[in-house]
Amino acid sequence: MLLATVVAVVLAAAAPALAESGSANNSGKGNSGHNEDFAGLIDIGGGREMYMECQGTGSPTVVFVSGGGDRTETWSKTLDPSKQAVMPAIAETNRVCAYDRPGTFLVTGEGDEDFKKSRSDPVPQPTTLQDGVRDLHALLSASGERGPYVVVGHSLGGAISRLYASEYPQDVSGLVLIDYTPLEARTALTHKQWGYWKVLLGSPSEEALALYPDLEQNDNQRNLEQTLAAAPLKPMPFIVLSADKPYDIAPLAKDGTLPLTVKEAKEFGKLLFQAVVDARANLVSQVPGAKHITDTDSDHYIHQEQPQLVIDSIREVVDTVVVGGTTLGDTGGPPMVPAVILAASLALFISSLAVVRRMLR
Repeated sequence: MLLATVVAVVLAAAAPALAESGSANNSGKGNSGHNEDFAGLIDIGGGREMYMECQGTGSPTVVFVSGGGDRTETWSKTLDPSKQAVMPAIAETNRVCAYDRPGTFLVTGEGDEDFKKSRSDPVPQPTTLQDGVRDLHALLSASGERGPYVVVGHSLGGAISRLYASEYPQDVSGLVLIDYTPLEARTALTHKQWGYWKVLLGSPSEEALALYPDLEQNDNQRNLEQTLAAAPLKPMPFIVLSADKPYDIAPLAKDGTLPLTVKEAKEFGKLLFQAVVDARANLVSQVPGAKHITDTDSDHYIHQEQPQLVIDSIREVVDTVVVGGTTLGDTGGPPMVPAVILAASLALFISSLAVVRRMLR
């Protein structure tokens, strides 16, 4: 009777910790590949399928969101073949997933046969950041990959990742944005300068659309509105990496793409570069403990030019998430208390059991 009483008391004390531990370990459906490598189409509903590939094991799962036009392969390439690519490196310790947005592509050579289209079903273009968020949420839900996730986004994919983290905070435990597109920088530009930036943000040529009618395009005005309306990010481990090589848009003035002189183009390039970096810094300042890395010695594709820098940044975020931290460098704190309580309760149970055994001798 005494033993039963001791067990009841200890289990009651441990109940909050057990409950919290259980909820943390059952936050997802379990991945579709059962932690095995997977590459293929996933039905996201509405008669559409999207291509996704996942590999590796280990929590949290790291989800990669590619930049404009890029398929999943962008995360497995480096400019220097001797350097390890980002996605395979992170797969050594964590489950990793990447996917093709509709309209993305891969170029492997100079011939038409070397132009590889997105493996996901096409959608009407142009699309918006909100479309990207909706697809990402549907894909992760349908895949059964376990969350919450550390989300890593590049360029346009970074803008999608940032909006996804705002709209689904319960699904994101950490965030890494690589030279992402901060459309809120438009507030530092004149109306005419915003028009120039929209040109730089890209619009497919007639030749490109003839080759690939379903090519990814962006509704930049709506994207701006969606960015400005986004909810603040929750406290979480968060790192932004910015390219540190200023924009060279003089060639676009020379070929007539922009109605500017070469001198004006150089001045606008400097102004735009600073507006973009400042907008990123402003977002970082809103998240406690977040970090903005600007000394990257890189152009736009930091994950391919300086892959180790990106690998280290992702691992810093992942390591913080693993111990239950909500800011970089956090070694746990309140989120770890339930585990401490559980350990103490179990120690009390073992000690009490020993006392009972001695009494029964």
